[in-house]
Amino acid sequence: MRDTRESRLLLVLLIAIAFALITVDIRGGEDSPVDGARQAAATVFGPIEDGVSSAVDPVGNAVSAIRDSGERHDRIAQLEKENAALKAKLGSDDRNRSRLKQLDKMLKVAGQGQYGIKGAEVIAIGAAQGFSWTITIDAGANDGIERDMTVLNGDGLVGRVTTVGPSTATVLLASDPDFTVGTRMEGNDELGFAAGQGDGPLRVELLNGKAKVKKGDRLVTFGSQADKPFVPGVPVGVVSRVDPSAGDLTRTLYVTPYVSFTKLDIVGVVVQAPKKDPRDTVLPAKPKPTPTPTVTVTVTPSGQVGDGQFTQEEQ
Repeated sequence: MRDTRESRLLLVLLIAIAFALITVDIRGGEDSPVDGARQAAATVFGPIEDGVSSAVDPVGNAVSAIRDSGERHDRIAQLEKENAALKAKLGSDDRNRSRLKQLDKMLKVAGQGQYGIKGAEVIAIGAAQGFSWTITIDAGANDGIERDMTVLNGDGLVGRVTTVGPSTATVLLASDPDFTVGTRMEGNDELGFAAGQGDGPLRVELLNGKAKVKKGDRLVTFGSQADKPFVPGVPVGVVSRVDPSAGDLTRTLYVTPYVSFTKLDIVGVVVQAPKKDPRDTVLPAKPKPTPTPTVTVTVTPSGQVGDGQFTQEEQ
């Protein structure tokens, strides 16, 4: 269209009509007379707008991907950091798994003996209250711990409580030279008293000087009056040496304790004694004997000694 006077007048007229329609639409609000036309236009042009938007979206997504790539790299770095921390945690969890195993073993012992126990962690070891072989545990009066309570773990007798604070307690170990506990031998019920000897075996004096005892025999606690300081049936140790009987009133034994006193971590304080003596039920199962080789010599009919034949026989 050429730029003529008529065309300019037509343009001005169209602009005036557009402004008039806008004014009418604004004043009409929701009841605007042009609302129907606007909806019709949306019906016609809406799908076209959606198609254009779909065509443009991949480009927008690509731009977003470029914009977010830095965040993704940061997330990957964070994940790698978390994985490294997890590996480090798994490494340190070896100790936690060991402690869980100790706890399970101790609970099994408590169940077999029907001991009511309060679990505790060893937080210190060394001289305390004038004793040389002691540990400090993280349980005290607030946890129901009292003086002269038996302390055990999954292996056997650990010691007895000597001093109690609000949240901690001191335990005298069975290895201490000032420690003494009444014992009873498995099977023959011979009674005695075991005393600590530091890092050596326990020294046991049997009340019967003529008692028949041998290496490998096992002992448990005899128990005390009112179950303090010792409850009955707690495994003490295995006889490792027997002194020759010299006609004395007592007989001396040396007993290897079940508990390793230098490796204590999780222990249990017996806060409730069993209703009846568990006797020997808490002792671990005896190891099976190992077959030993023997030599059998056969003689041939001609009187010659044949080759030795080796057989496996249980002694």
